[in-house]
Amino acid sequence: MRSTALVLGISAAACAFAYGGEREARACGGCFQPPSQTATDITDERMLLSVSQKQSTLYDQIRYSGNPKSFAWVLPIKGTVDVGLSADVLFDSVAVLTDTTIPAPTVTCAPPPSNCTFPQAGSANGSAGGGGGGVDVTKAENVGPYATVQLHATDSTALETWLSDNGFTIPADQKPIIAQYVSEGFDFLAMKLLPNQGVSSMRPVRVTSPGASLSLPLRMAAIGTGATVGITIWVVSDGRYEPQNFPFYHIDDKDLVWDFATSSSNYTTLRAQHAADSQNKGWEMEASLNLNQALITNVINSGGRYYGNGGGGGGVAGGQPSDPNVDYLPITTSVPDGGADSGTMETAEQVRQDDIKTLFAGMAGPNVRITRMRSDIAHAAMTTDFVLRASADQSELPNIRVVTNTLNATCPVYDGCQVVGSTPAGSEGNLGGPSGASGCAATSSTSAADLKYAGLVGVLGLAVTTFLRRRRSSKGSPGSKASGGSTSNKG
Repeated sequence: MRSTALVLGISAAACAFAYGGEREARACGGCFQPPSQTATDITDERMLLSVSQKQSTLYDQIRYSGNPKSFAWVLPIKGTVDVGLSADVLFDSVAVLTDTTIPAPTVTCAPPPSNCTFPQAGSANGSAGGGGGGVDVTKAENVGPYATVQLHATDSTALETWLSDNGFTIPADQKPIIAQYVSEGFDFLAMKLLPNQGVSSMRPVRVTSPGASLSLPLRMAAIGTGATVGITIWVVSDGRYEPQNFPFYHIDDKDLVWDFATSSSNYTTLRAQHAADSQNKGWEMEASLNLNQALITNVINSGGRYYGNGGGGGGVAGGQPSDPNVDYLPITTSVPDGGADSGTMETAEQVRQDDIKTLFAGMAGPNVRITRMRSDIAHAAMTTDFVLRASADQSELPNIRVVTNTLNATCPVYDGCQVVGSTPAGSEGNLGGPSGASGCAATSSTSAADLKYAGLVGVLGLAVTTFLRRRRSSKGSPGSKASGGSTSNKG
């Protein structure tokens, strides 16, 4: 059996939001939304760690294919933990709020002749088994579709025997890793599907332990991976965190170049270069954002939909709360052998609210810090667990990037009111014509303020553009150059 990977949900694509400003290129007077690039790694294995002084919660989504009877999942823990059922939407929500987004820079082109009139663009029940053989069962319960049991053992051979006798099939390559955790004094959470539960019932889980814990079981995550594996980690806490025992880096905006020929940047190329330079041991610090708890809650309640301005606690969730039964399962948490009335029954809405409450447990509102980091890490580097520390630099790392370097930017060339070609941005071209056509001037700058407010002004952009153009026309300045204010934001 291929061992189970610890992963989080596939990132939901952000819904589009209007982008503001004016940009004239490749069309006579046309306004349109400039392209943007979103670096979303939907194939990554994903983990989310919520940390406060009160407690620490590791959220994992289990990805598994095969016979449900063969499924087994073992996680090293310290002491006794609480196990709860989560949902893909929680991971979708933190992903859409933190995805790296690279808007195309603004290219400012000269306007068409002032006597041209153009239309506006757009309109349109089982048991986990008993103890024995030097293994102590510290807690056993059924959580949703899973049978879970927490174990304490000082002998790895006895632990392997107990797991095998109770239906937890452990691959041979996992046994030395489990033995190492036993020697380090770890306890274990073991989980399997209850009878008559199919693979379609695989659901994310959360594992909560008391106190602040800043370690992730990277050695266990290595099991079953190839030579390299993409892993994304979110840390939800009161500050910015970074790897303590692995190298890390951040891709600066000044190193980004936008290529208008491909409508993309060199972001992924730079990431691959950093990975190669670190021999696939390094982690990219993608973003670290102060986000409002209410905003995150609203995005989760809205099914992961977000119409935002790129962080900071503003932005808008997706309207009315979604049906909790779409994202969450009603569950009964029961003690195996505890009788028909044992345990707690919760509706899907109660499970959703439990998930959100756990995410922010011990964190004083109204904001939390979400730090996102990622690595294409080599299997050979996953020989130690991933340890975090508070960053000396607690400034935010925006996920909306500002590109100032460009390639292949062009502007339209007019003959009268007709576009007859294009010219590189920054060059001058004049084919004459009844009103004196012009070339274009290029800039490649997008301010942070532009990005912050782009979502709000975008819906007004077309109307304002038309008004300003007519106003310039009435003042008789056909040769003036309009300064484009096109900005982009993620949707």
